[in-house]
Amino acid sequence: MIQTTRHNHAQAERHARATPERGACVLQVWGRALSLVVLVWSSPVWAQSENLLKVPSGQPVHLSDVLLDNNPGELWVRFRFVAPRIGYTAGRIGYDVASGDMEHLCQTLAVAYVEKYELDPARVVISLSDRPVEFGNSAPDATQFFEAYRLEQSQCIWEGL
Repeated sequence: MIQTTRHNHAQAERHARATPERGACVLQVWGRALSLVVLVWSSPVWAQSENLLKVPSGQPVHLSDVLLDNNPGELWVRFRFVAPRIGYTAGRIGYDVASGDMEHLCQTLAVAYVEKYELDPARVVISLSDRPVEFGNSAPDATQFFEAYRLEQSQCIWEGL
């Protein structure tokens, strides 16, 4: 059995000139091409920087997920962040600096979230991890910092874990 395919042909009533009257300017063409390449390459970086949260240390931090956890017998709201620069080696951001970032994230993000969704958690847990880690899984090669807070009058009160 032979199938036939019909093709339609587009026809224009007018024809556009292939080149501008003064001729094509090579610099304009290359400039536009370079601008397009830079725009395409920078788009993922720009999109990622839009998701970064500002913290006192200046490190790049983004929200990984928010979990509502009733497993301890009361509501805990867990805010999980990825902060790739944390760690214990030279040049990394240690717990002493990251703890200030966690308190800041609790005060600026967690308090607003809890109020917006009208939650009444017993604890708010802020965690930073140097890489994404699935909740509840062990990741011995990952650096993770945790802090627990209770909320009183829209203030984060450190509870420690």
